[in-house]
Amino acid sequence: MVLYDGVFGLCNRLNNFVLARDTRAVFDFASLQSTVGRSTLARFGRNPEDLNTFYLVTNYRSESPALLSKASAALFVTKKLGDPWRWLRLFGVFPSALLDRAYDLTARYRYRLFGRYESCLMPSAEYKKRFIDP
Repeated sequence: MVLYDGVFGLCNRLNNFVLARDTRAVFDFASLQSTVGRSTLARFGRNPEDLNTFYLVTNYRSESPALLSKASAALFVTKKLGDPWRWLRLFGVFPSALLDRAYDLTARYRYRLFGRYESCLMPSAEYKKRFIDP
């Protein structure tokens, strides 16, 4: 399950990118502002008010879900999308601390660089079932 900032322009564009390429329907989505997003972050001891991070919950329907964040979450997504996106996993050779620092720098200026919406974008009818608690 991808947890994203629903009012952040880049996150909404990334969701559309993933949806169009996730032909096996591996990913479901919930905004960080939703009830599901907030409760999931709280369950993992994360602050639901902190919207600066992209999160991914692996095996979220199982008894042993795991929370990935920042670069590790993004690399996991590229791996699951398959070719040709799988090659982006090569960034994984860089230390996580370096990748997360680049992520944090982008997150710091995210609204200025990529825009902001007044509310979460609603998914198209084709993808609506993949969004949990929209």
